[in-house]
Amino acid sequence: MAIYKVRPQAESYGHEIGILLIDCRTPFIPGDVGNASSYGYPVLYRTVPDVTLDRLIEQGDLSLTEKVIETARALEASGVRAIASDCGYMMHFQEQVAAAVSIPVMLSSLQQLPFMASLLGPRQAIGIICANRRRLTDALLEKAHPNGHIALHVAGLENCPNFRAPVLDETDTLDSDAIEAEVVKTAEALCEEHPQIGAILLECSNLPPYAHAVQATTGRPVFDFLTMIDHVRAACRRRIYVGGY
Repeated sequence: MAIYKVRPQAESYGHEIGILLIDCRTPFIPGDVGNASSYGYPVLYRTVPDVTLDRLIEQGDLSLTEKVIETARALEASGVRAIASDCGYMMHFQEQVAAAVSIPVMLSSLQQLPFMASLLGPRQAIGIICANRRRLTDALLEKAHPNGHIALHVAGLENCPNFRAPVLDETDTLDSDAIEAEVVKTAEALCEEHPQIGAILLECSNLPPYAHAVQATTGRPVFDFLTMIDHVRAACRRRIYVGGY
């Protein structure tokens, strides 16, 4: 029988991935990063105080860094094997949080850009669908994909009313079919304008529920928060292979 020790700051055990939540009130449907049923393994959520959509996305408020670090350290103390977040714009804090804890940190789906680029030929491009195009600045993309050698083409959903209302304006009702139609239309238009796009990245943590529809419509590989989290989790919890030969 194995020997186990108490973790002083743990309230429960067995969580594989810790997820930092921004302080918002959006319905988290199945497939969303904020919905625990999206995973085939236990996850642990912690809301970062005062990290609101307005302060994070609209203002890019870096004074929030210490609160993000403090919450990440609490997740680490609870025993999670890696830390993610539920907003691609948390890329603002990636470097600082990674330096403050001793486990893998993946705060933004944008961190997949270098890997995606490595899969594509030099004449191909990556299409990015994000929550707010104006706030997905070149500086933020550079943090995720420094010295990128492949073209990035970005489309935002901030002017799509069915997406904007529940996600950016935090109304209390979400119509997933209507949002799916907006996301698919945006992806179609992006690929028609830039046919060299070889893969698509969904930046926003609310978008994985629509990844299948985007893939079916565009025929491109689609990456999102869940492809990143599942990938890192698999590396942190390797399976034992047994059976006959």
